[in-house]
Amino acid sequence: MIRAYKLFTGEDGHSHVIEGTVANKELRDTESVMFNETAPHSSYDWHPAPTTQYVITLSGTLLFETFLGETFTLRPGDILIALDTTGTGHKWKLIDDQPWNRVYVAFKDEASINFIAK
Repeated sequence: MIRAYKLFTGEDGHSHVIEGTVANKELRDTESVMFNETAPHSSYDWHPAPTTQYVITLSGTLLFETFLGETFTLRPGDILIALDTTGTGHKWKLIDDQPWNRVYVAFKDEASINFIAK
């Protein structure tokens, strides 16, 4: 199974994370696909996700943190399911010497995400 982290905004207005996986061989409707690269040793301070999306890491290792101190490490091949489009959001920093190459796959309906909690 492919490791996934679901970031969502809780009733308290803060981002929270749940570790799990994505199910194999399930089609999902998507809205757009975008590729991006960020230089090694970069970071991005507090922000909510711009839209509901899968973020598929191709290279780079990142440390993510929520406002309440929850942390997780995103590695190549991992999927971030970003649903925290409101509230305090999250921040990240690259913790290896690789650029962060990734694919953003935006989706229309939060209810149709492909996530299985651990």
